[in-house]
Amino acid sequence: MRIERIEAIPLRMPLARPLKAATALITHRCTVLTRVYTDQGVVGECFGNNEDTGQAEILRLIRDELAPVLAGRDAFLVESCWQAMQPATRDILRDRRLAIRAIACIDAALWDAVGKALNVPLHKLWGGYSDDVAAYAMGGYYRAEDDLGAVAREMAALRDQGFAGCKLKVGALSPQADAERVRAARDGAGPGFKLMPDPNQGWSYEQALAFARLVEPLDIFWLEEPCYWSNDRQDLARLRRTVPIPICAGQSEISAAGCRELMAAGAIDICNYDPSWGGGPTAWRKVAAVAHTYGVGVLSHLEPQVGAMLAASVPNGVGVEVMQPDRDPLYHALVANRLAIANGRLKLPDGPGWGLELDRAVEKRLTA
Repeated sequence: MRIERIEAIPLRMPLARPLKAATALITHRCTVLTRVYTDQGVVGECFGNNEDTGQAEILRLIRDELAPVLAGRDAFLVESCWQAMQPATRDILRDRRLAIRAIACIDAALWDAVGKALNVPLHKLWGGYSDDVAAYAMGGYYRAEDDLGAVAREMAALRDQGFAGCKLKVGALSPQADAERVRAARDGAGPGFKLMPDPNQGWSYEQALAFARLVEPLDIFWLEEPCYWSNDRQDLARLRRTVPIPICAGQSEISAAGCRELMAAGAIDICNYDPSWGGGPTAWRKVAAVAHTYGVGVLSHLEPQVGAMLAASVPNGVGVEVMQPDRDPLYHALVANRLAIANGRLKLPDGPGWGLELDRAVEKRLTA
């Protein structure tokens, strides 16, 4: 099965209202829908990437640099294709992160083609470990009318929707004020609902430590990327040695080697490497294999259409993140066969490849 051509389509959808995280204001949901066409009529497709920054360059890289390299190659040799695309990341005069994201787009679509050709869901093609995964919501964003009661009500609603827990935003306020938001979240959700505060690298070590001490009694499942990026390996390791809360990081890394450094430093308990930012499913699975040797859990940052199967394919998979419609209206509009979440679990699709059924009318409407 040979690769004939590759198509990349930009999709963009505004949020109903802006949402604020610790260090970012989110106004749109953007993605790149990539299709790999083969000489046997099999078409692999997937979408990924979260923001529109650099999207034009990602599309150009796919069209002008990566697609020509892969034309005529055996689509089943995914690792060979992935390695063939790596030279695009080595130009020191441009942002290599965009080349890595472009590779991720093609890699995800290529895996879908392989799964479809073999009529096998990808988590089973990769060996398989489970047919369902824990489902965690993304929430707790800062809003203009934000108050503690609103945070509590949001967590209660997510619990009632069947989620196992929620990753909620902190880091924009003082550690003390954000700890009160987490306390409100616990009050709203009740016991047993997992809470994962995420400051998005928004604090110094001292601030992160103060926050961790305050929320320690609230049964925190993990604390995600609490410290500034500039010294994160050392600061995360120091924090992990000091407080009993599990530490999660990895989404800001762009290579398996970067994640390995986090693990070797003793900095993390959980790695949430992002396949759409970090080179695709092929790269994510390398991270997962290394993490297993360190006793570190793994999940995918965002992109549940990919993250669920990745987590279910490995023994150290922790779960999948699912954004709500107000944060990711594109996913909820584009995916026609979104899977139900019940009792804290998301059951994987039975279809081949990623098992995605995309709404073509929505695709046409959202094409940027």
